[in-house]
Amino acid sequence: MAINLDALAIQIIVNAIVLGPVLWLAGRALVGKDKAKFSDALWIAVLGTVIVGVFGFFFTGLIAQIVVLVIWLALIKHFFDCGWGYALLIAILGVIILIIIAFILVLIGLTTLTQMLPYTV
Repeated sequence: MAINLDALAIQIIVNAIVLGPVLWLAGRALVGKDKAKFSDALWIAVLGTVIVGVFGFFFTGLIAQIVVLVIWLALIKHFFDCGWGYALLIAILGVIILIIIAFILVLIGLTTLTQMLPYTV
């Protein structure tokens, strides 16, 4: 049994593209532009993906999910130089920003889809 490196590489690229900017926006909103740099947000996304991918390969269950959450929060805490409370708030705000972006993309996609379909009466 081996780790699928292709899937891990794709997941790293996608998370860097999607999660990096979201974490950066949330970090800038809560800890300021001096502490929340874009490169730090990319490092959080990449390292978090790798660590969680390897950790998730070996461990499963509720305890593993809690450890994964602590790992993500520790990465945010370390790179954005903030406390545990701010790390949790950055993570929560990141999820909210991601939901808003996804909702806007769905609306754009539905609008585009309805314009492409022919109207039948």
